[in-house]
Amino acid sequence: MGVSGSGKSTVGAAIAQRLRVPFADADDLHPEANIAKMSRGEPLDDHDRYPWLETVGGWLAEHAEGGVMSCSALKRKYRDQLRHHAPGVEFVLLTGSREVIERRQAARPGHFMPASLLTSQLATLEPLEPDEGGVVLDVAQGVDEIVEGYVRA
Repeated sequence: MGVSGSGKSTVGAAIAQRLRVPFADADDLHPEANIAKMSRGEPLDDHDRYPWLETVGGWLAEHAEGGVMSCSALKRKYRDQLRHHAPGVEFVLLTGSREVIERRQAARPGHFMPASLLTSQLATLEPLEPDEGGVVLDVAQGVDEIVEGYVRA
């Protein structure tokens, strides 16, 4: 989990490969209307996110024995919605400075999520709370170090 450009897809795929479990990217599950809205530089609201999170939660439930999903999951209530479907889900919050995230976003041209939405995502992000299963990792590290940080946690 984390803001756009934090490396969710890259890190998620690497963790899935390390654990030898399926990987999916929640971006691929967005309805066209959400993608069109974000492509116009408009942030999604809770109404937009609800059905998408239901789909993501369904995937997590189907892969409760093992699977990795990259998903922004920026708010506690979004994570609660996912936990409703998959109570044992653990989160990896990828964090980093705004400058690091901006550099990462600039390195991936053509993504439907414009860099202009970073401010709204950072404002929306609610860190993991102590009662939430998960770990927080810094994206300034390399992918291998992040994966090791997850495995050791």
